[in-house]
Amino acid sequence: MSLPTFKKYIQSLKVKEGKKVNLKKYDTEYSPLGITKDQGEELLKESLSQLSALQDKLYAHNRYSILIVLQAIDAAGKDGAVRHVMTGFNPMGVRVLSFKQPSSNELDHDYIWRHYKELPARGEIAIFNRSHYENVLVTRVHPEYILGENLPEVVSVKNITQEFWTKRLKQINRFEKNIAENGTIVMKFFLHLSKEEQKRRFVERIDDPKKNWKFSVDDLKERAHWDDYQSAYEELLSKTSTDEAPWFIIPADNKWSARLAISEIILQEFENLKIHYPIVTKAQKLELQKAKDQLMNEK
Repeated sequence: MSLPTFKKYIQSLKVKEGKKVNLKKYDTEYSPLGITKDQGEELLKESLSQLSALQDKLYAHNRYSILIVLQAIDAAGKDGAVRHVMTGFNPMGVRVLSFKQPSSNELDHDYIWRHYKELPARGEIAIFNRSHYENVLVTRVHPEYILGENLPEVVSVKNITQEFWTKRLKQINRFEKNIAENGTIVMKFFLHLSKEEQKRRFVERIDDPKKNWKFSVDDLKERAHWDDYQSAYEELLSKTSTDEAPWFIIPADNKWSARLAISEIILQEFENLKIHYPIVTKAQKLELQKAKDQLMNEK
């Protein structure tokens, strides 16, 4: 597969607004079609190098910010993807946030509050490793967690109906539309892992003493809810992939190809911005020349 063909392929991973998603119809394993793992890793290096240059322009241009959202089931490779993408960025301009169980203070605010206050400033990049979507994933599978939010209309799990989830997905769409209209470029990646590959990775973590720390018994408990999570993901992918904030479904059984696809998509979205260094006026050039002359004439 040529690079132009590959670029066309990764754009096919974007979920079009309004499309109903059935995850069983999406591949979890990418067939490289001519790109070997070694070639893919070389392409990844090139992409990351280009991202570094574009990040510098993003900061200087100072009109956009970038929000990268990573969601997936356990062991899909989110942390590894973050590490590899981060190597293409200057750490000074990037923050990685991982949202765990909300604190009591966070529960006393609306569920988007803790995410909103971590959004990147203009010229900056933020990576949400798990995100506001946990509020329609973990809570969807375990609706009893919603009771901790002390919502006026929810006094028991019986109050958490389909209408509740539809409303919450619409709230997320409004949130993303708002930040997009104010200069935040939103890119959302769902790492699509097969159940068989998750099992293989779990066993590897148990067998390898250096990876034991990565495995938790809770991971196994959540695996028992596989079908529920797949259903929750299908609904949010179908209802929250918009032109302003699209979802990309990334085949995740092969880690190297998943990382390459993510980096290439980010690169393409960067290039679409047409960002540039600030244009220096004639007057500013004269001031720069005067400053240079002054420096050169120092004794």
